[in-house]
Amino acid sequence: MIGDALVSFWITTSADRIGRRRMLIAGALLMAAGGAAFASTQSAVLLMVIATIGVFSPSGSEVGPFLSIEQASLSQLVPAAKRTHIFARYVLTGAFATATGALAGGAGAGALLSTGLSTPQTYRVLLWCYCGFGLLLAVLFLRLSRNIETTPSSVKNRFGLHRSRGAVLRLSALFAMDAFAGGFIVQSLLALWFHLRFGFDVTKLGALFFGVNMMAGFSALLAARLAARIGLINTMVFTHLPSNVLLMLVPLMPNATLAVILMLVRYSISQMDVPTRQSYTMAIVSPDERSAAAGITGIARSVGASVSPALSGALMASAPFIAAPFYLAGGLKIVYDLLIYRGFKSHRPPEE
Repeated sequence: MIGDALVSFWITTSADRIGRRRMLIAGALLMAAGGAAFASTQSAVLLMVIATIGVFSPSGSEVGPFLSIEQASLSQLVPAAKRTHIFARYVLTGAFATATGALAGGAGAGALLSTGLSTPQTYRVLLWCYCGFGLLLAVLFLRLSRNIETTPSSVKNRFGLHRSRGAVLRLSALFAMDAFAGGFIVQSLLALWFHLRFGFDVTKLGALFFGVNMMAGFSALLAARLAARIGLINTMVFTHLPSNVLLMLVPLMPNATLAVILMLVRYSISQMDVPTRQSYTMAIVSPDERSAAAGITGIARSVGASVSPALSGALMASAPFIAAPFYLAGGLKIVYDLLIYRGFKSHRPPEE
């Protein structure tokens, strides 16, 4: 994830200077190349290199350059009053796509395995599909309007930031903390936990993550309405806090049904901070800083999330500590919520 973050850092901080559309196309081609390379080699060393610089995500969430540049482009095209609602629809669309991908991946893998293909052959087919979607993305990005571009500022800047550098760096530090906490329970590790604890197979896991991503997507629409009433920061914090308590309760459930129900309830509110967080970041920076601001905060999240999965995996390998990642993630996220509320509750975006 750190290698991918460095690639994304260069793409996003250069996007307003070189062109957002060009950088989106470059990211899509990198995604396609990574998928093709991953499907074509059996060398462990080469696989590690490709995983480091390719657009891959162990969490099932966006880690590449697309999200940051797309956020800046959307903010360029819509008025401030509609930005959070548009971001909510953007998150909803992404959640539906992620949910469909999880369901299709699980069902597809199960179907391929039933035909007699080996496990490596099955996953190789899925990786070629990933490569194909990268090429499709590149074609779609070619058709984007040139109105997404912005005029580079004449003000001296560093890494694409000038007036808002201090606020962006503080947000980045807090977002890194949140992502570090979230890294303890990334989607791949949640899948492992449900497999170890309740014996879920790949088909059940695909259905589970289809469900949680659907719940997360619908919650984004509610987040936009709530933010219009109580503000972006309040929505981020007051929906995130109870979701983290629910997360800490999941390993205490005595059976799979209750654990799945609690996960669905948790995801119905846990992602409400996503469109509000994105909208808030775009609101407090200048238009020509948006790609860089989204990129730097996004990269901070990637770096923050790069360490904790290894720690979580080590904990899950030991039976007495298999539930520890849930408690660490929930506890650290609660601390993040309190810190961001204290630091930014008075720093309101212009539309508020």
